[in-house]
Amino acid sequence: MKHLALVLAVCTGLLVTAPSPAGAEPQQDHAMGSQIRKHEAGAPRAKPKSDPAVLATVPGIDVSRYQGNVDWAAYWAQGKKFAYVKATEGTSVLNPNFAQQYNGSYAVGMIRGAYHFALPDRSTGAAQATYLLAHGGGWSRDGRTLPAALDMEYNPYGATCYGLTKASMTTWVRAFSDTYHSRTGVYPVIYTSASWWNQCVGSGFSATNPLWVARYASAPGALPYDWGAYTFWQYSSSPIDQDQFNGAYERLVALANG
Repeated sequence: MKHLALVLAVCTGLLVTAPSPAGAEPQQDHAMGSQIRKHEAGAPRAKPKSDPAVLATVPGIDVSRYQGNVDWAAYWAQGKKFAYVKATEGTSVLNPNFAQQYNGSYAVGMIRGAYHFALPDRSTGAAQATYLLAHGGGWSRDGRTLPAALDMEYNPYGATCYGLTKASMTTWVRAFSDTYHSRTGVYPVIYTSASWWNQCVGSGFSATNPLWVARYASAPGALPYDWGAYTFWQYSSSPIDQDQFNGAYERLVALANG
């Protein structure tokens, strides 16, 4: 019955939630970058400034429930080659538009992946990785499915770092990352901003996890902690979240192949 209720909720477009911890605000649904844009300066940009040091890039977008049923053919016609789709948040929120967005982007020819909005004070990293994997965030070596992304950003409900020390946050991220890797064979992409990561984590995952940096400016700027390069860059939220892969299309396919 619990499984049936979950299926019905997704199919009918209802926001799926579970009781919040005692004293916590009721859990809502947050899009990637929503809290970074709230806390960090930088106006949305329509197009990134050309960087002569970057030899090739691939344009893409990311979406959540707030985009509803996406016209994927239109974005494909604009040259978008990849998409990340929000799947889950914490262990109680699902994107009711996930199927249309995830399958629709694939159907028009895009390489696509799922992402998870982390709430590190609500449950363990392992529990949240498991929730993502159970709701569309898996990976397969088909050249069209990207490793899922872990969205790490400002707490929507209170303390910037969710009340965790850097050591505790590092442990949380490691548990999420290792759980995902143990189930799929690949490590998740980590989405964050330099400001939040350096304040709340400050430990390196560059040896295992590709970086997706959020910065709404003409260039990605200084990267978090010890990452020497970024894999994705979210540079704008206008008219939709705009992203750029740092490399040629063949390298994007290689990432999708693990």
